Amino acid sequence: MNCLTMNKGRICAILQEAENLTTATETKTVAMKLENTRQETKGKIIEYCFHMQKQSYSPETIRLNKTALKILVERGADLLNPESVKEVISRQIIWSEARKRNVINAYSLFLRHNGMQWERPKCHVTRSFPFIPTEQEIDCLIAGCGKKTATFLELLKQTAMRSGEAKRLEWTNIEFEKNIITLNLPEKRSNPRMWKVDQKLMDMLNALPRNSRKVFGDGPVNSMKATFQRARRNLASKLQNPRLQRISFHTLRHWKATMLYHKTRDPYYVRDFLGHKSLQNTEIYINIEHTLFEPGTDEFTVKATDKTEEVKSLLEVGFEYVCQKDNLVFLRKRN
Repeated sequence: MNCLTMNKGRICAILQEAENLTTATETKTVAMKLENTRQETKGKIIEYCFHMQKQSYSPETIRLNKTALKILVERGADLLNPESVKEVISRQIIWSEARKRNVINAYSLFLRHNGMQWERPKCHVTRSFPFIPTEQEIDCLIAGCGKKTATFLELLKQTAMRSGEAKRLEWTNIEFEKNIITLNLPEKRSNPRMWKVDQKLMDMLNALPRNSRKVFGDGPVNSMKATFQRARRNLASKLQNPRLQRISFHTLRHWKATMLYHKTRDPYYVRDFLGHKSLQNTEIYINIEHTLFEPGTDEFTVKATDKTEEVKSLLEVGFEYVCQKDNLVFLRKRN
C-alpha cells in the first residue's frame, strides 16, 4: 500500500513536471511569436519612414507619423490588421477628432505603402479659430526668454515661418547687408518666400553663435519647444497672465497673418506672404480680422507732404496714398 502510494506520488510529480514543461514551452513559444511580431512591425515602421523620406515629406511629418504608429502598437494594435487598428482607435475616447484624423491619415499612408487598404473610420473635425494674442503679450514672451529662444520667436513674429522651417534656416539664407531672409525649403508643399526684416532681428541673429551651418543648431525643434514652454509657464505665473500659456510657436504665424490682412486688406498679399498655394487657406484670417477689429474702430496716422523723397520714404514704411490736393500728397497708416 505504501509502495502504491509512493508510485502514485512519483507519477503525479512526473505528470506535473511534464505539464509545467509544456506550459513553459507554450509560454516561450507565445513570447517568441510576440517578439517576432514586434520586430516585424518595427521593421515595417522603419521602412515606412524611409519611404516618406524618399517622397520628400518633412522631417516633422515623418516624426509625427512614426509616433502615431508607435502609439497604436503600444496600445495593442496589429498594424497589419486594419480591424485591430480600428478597435484601438475607437477606444481612445480622450483623443480629439483632430488627433484621430492625424492618426488615421498616418495609418492610411502606412497601408498604402504596404499595398493594403482599409475602410477609414469616420472622423468629423470642425475647424476652429486660432487664438490671437496681443502684440504686447508676444513681446513680453520674447523679452522673457533666453537669447536663442527669443531670436527664434522674433523670427517667427516677423516672417510667419512655421517652426520647422525656421529650425532648418541656414546662415547662407540670410543676407545681413540687405536685411533679407530667404526660405527655399518650405514645409507642407507651400511656396518659397523672401522677407525684408528689421534691423532688430538682424542684430539678434548676428549675436547668435555660429557653431553649425544651421542658425538654431542641429538639435530637434522639440527641444526648443520644451525650453520655450518652461519659460512661457514661468512668465505666465510671474505676470499673472494665463493667456500667455495659449501662445505656441504656430500662434505667431496666425497673429502675423491676421495683422497683415488688417494692415493691407489684401488677401492675395497675405496668401503669398504665408506661402499658401490656395486662397482658401488664407480666408480664415479675414474672418478673424473682421471680429477683432470692428468696422469704424480703425485709427490712422495721417501725413501730408509736397516732397517726392518724403512720399517715397512714407510709402516704404507702410503709409498708403489717399489723395492729392493743392500740391500736397496725403498718406495714412493704421496705428
